[in-house]
Amino acid sequence: MRICLISTEIFAYGYYGGFGALTRQIASGLAKKGLEVYVITPRYPNQKPAEILDEDRYTVISIPREKFSSFKYRYIYKLVDADIYHSEEPSLGTYIAQKMVPNRKHIITFQDPRTLEDRRAEWKYYNFTKLERVKVEIQTRLLYHLTRKAAKKADALYCQAWYAIPKAMRIYRLKEPPKFLPNPVKIPNRKIKKSDKPTVCFLARWDPRKRPEFFLELAKRFPDVKFIAMGKAHPPFLERDKMLRKKYENIPNLVMTGFVSEKEKSRILEKSWILINTSWRECLPVSFLEACAHKCAILSHENPDDFAKNFGYWAKNGDLKDFEKGLKWLLEDKKWEKLGRKGFEYVRRVHEFNKVIDEHIRVYKEVLGL
Repeated sequence: MRICLISTEIFAYGYYGGFGALTRQIASGLAKKGLEVYVITPRYPNQKPAEILDEDRYTVISIPREKFSSFKYRYIYKLVDADIYHSEEPSLGTYIAQKMVPNRKHIITFQDPRTLEDRRAEWKYYNFTKLERVKVEIQTRLLYHLTRKAAKKADALYCQAWYAIPKAMRIYRLKEPPKFLPNPVKIPNRKIKKSDKPTVCFLARWDPRKRPEFFLELAKRFPDVKFIAMGKAHPPFLERDKMLRKKYENIPNLVMTGFVSEKEKSRILEKSWILINTSWRECLPVSFLEACAHKCAILSHENPDDFAKNFGYWAKNGDLKDFEKGLKWLLEDKKWEKLGRKGFEYVRRVHEFNKVIDEHIRVYKEVLGL
């Protein structure tokens, strides 16, 4: 069986986002199970047009980012000649793949369905001129027009989070609800040993939507707690990243690691008691699954699939005072410990890596009528 994953990013080449991370995990898992796997993605600096990633031997094909290049290189979808084209979030690539190989099967997982209002709220952090703002809104409206067509033509539709199903139905004007297809997470094959000292961590890009400054401010208010801030900003927010690191560099209980390897990330999550997610908008991020896989409680303003409510503290108001209240509550009487174990049992039951990869293969066979 040959599978082509269509993604707007891949976790490599200096770009480290959730879509790219989960695409890489799924590609790796499918390849390990013996499937022939291709990933088609936009090209990043230092990325070759085609290369084989990881020891699992799946092929990544990148399309240049020049204007109209997606249409110019549309033949690539036909060249891959996959049995199934699986889009991790609807994109222009989804639409083009359906046009180029209409006789093959096409499925979509809605990873983070966003309304136009969601996108507008994020655009305010970009220094767009008025003309640029108009241009990007027109492009986005056109993209919605094409992806709605693609979603309605797809052979199967899925969501990675239960709560996102009705939202995807509204955005893409679907008549039937997508099914649930979870993202995978690897459960550490070792006994988790937490730090003796209260330790919390941040795992996300340092972009404005993620509000890393909230985490950094909390470090000043909890001097007896160790704070570990993983991640870094993407362009065009590198100057903001630099400013934040300079501003908070002298806090003794704060460590700002920058980007970390998978091994180091696992080590930090193992030590940490709580994952603090300060973003004002999330779907169900990979970081929540990774944190629960390491028995961390969740402190978050966003509450996808009741993760924060059930496995930690839901900071509903989303302001710094609410995060401070939530952190105090989780630390009192080690409430985080019981909630972290509860989250661990949930992700082991629903999101465990091999189980989810097997579920993907079952879905592929079902779509192919095998």
